[in-house]
Amino acid sequence: MRILHTADWHIGKRLHKHYLYQDFDLFIGWLCDIILDEKIELVLVSGDVFDLANPSAEARKQYYQALLAIKNLNCKIIITGGNHDSPSMLDAPKELLNALDLNVIGGLPEQIEDCIITLPNSKNPEIVVAALPFLRDADIRQASDGNTYEDRLIAIRKGIQSKFDAAANWCEKNYNGIPAIAMGHLYAAGVSTSESERDIQIGNQAAFKAEQFNTYFKYIALGHIHQPQQVHATVPTYYSGAPIQLSFSERQDEKRVLIIDTKNGFTPKSLTIPKFRNLKKITGTLEQIKDKLAKLIWQGTLTTLIEIELREENYSLQKLTELDALISDFSLPNFEIIKHRAQFSNQQLQTGDVFSNRQSLKDLKPKEVFDSLLNQESYLPEERVELRQTFDELYELLNTND
Repeated sequence: MRILHTADWHIGKRLHKHYLYQDFDLFIGWLCDIILDEKIELVLVSGDVFDLANPSAEARKQYYQALLAIKNLNCKIIITGGNHDSPSMLDAPKELLNALDLNVIGGLPEQIEDCIITLPNSKNPEIVVAALPFLRDADIRQASDGNTYEDRLIAIRKGIQSKFDAAANWCEKNYNGIPAIAMGHLYAAGVSTSESERDIQIGNQAAFKAEQFNTYFKYIALGHIHQPQQVHATVPTYYSGAPIQLSFSERQDEKRVLIIDTKNGFTPKSLTIPKFRNLKKITGTLEQIKDKLAKLIWQGTLTTLIEIELREENYSLQKLTELDALISDFSLPNFEIIKHRAQFSNQQLQTGDVFSNRQSLKDLKPKEVFDSLLNQESYLPEERVELRQTFDELYELLNTND
């Protein structure tokens, strides 16, 4: 069977004030061509289908259009929920999607066997897929697991392993000899991250060691990390990465999908996704920024989005004013500046407040805001550690409730 692994679509993503709907449409068009050219029989989407738990009408429309486009190619699809997704929202049309032979598992079912999908059918299975979605705290922790920070970390790691072990054992018991693949959406220890992933499972501190994946599986198809990469494990374990650039930290990433031909084993072939849009970060002094903007050359299909970072040695209100004017007056076809900020090496304390007030709260992560507030208070080192741990737990609870 020929299988394509992708993940982290983040439909409805907004990069600052710019929606990436066009980027996703172009990706799906390219993906459908690849399905035909590569004779793909199954597509795996390992979580974070949407960027928000309550996606917009436009994002939902793109989702259903993508499902139908893939189905119309006589290609099966299995989708699991990620930490950005609402399990109940993904599972709501389950009966309808099942009738269309589309498999979507938004949240962990009560019975592990409800995550097991046989292909092409249950009577003559060629492959078994353990489609495990993002495992929330309630899925993997018991009330008796302890209340300390370390207890929670240990319980989460053990809980993740127990779910994958249970799925592997069920596959082996009921489909012994049939190759099994696992899908997961988690943070594995030692991976490279970008700015756009949301921390999960206590601020990523409960990183799961990939060596703990059950060796009954022939391949582990992971989602959550946006940079495509292989994870060191006993069995082939890969993050496909996000198909489009979701932050400026990903502007140099080579996006890809992974293709497995089970006749030739389970080491995937990497296929590069075209870059439909360029993200460009321009840094330097005010004069250097002006020079770089004047020399821009457009490449690609969509509008190039620009982030500007002014770097000067001494604080200057005049230069901040000139930067604002430069941004306001900038007009070049196929280019758009969507973010700008300034840094001064010798910024004095009294001007620090002026600068911080110019920084948009939308550009900061919640943890950055919390750390900034924490730094203004006189806490002992051990108190700071405890407060940060508490913040991580509360933030995770806020973002994983359905």
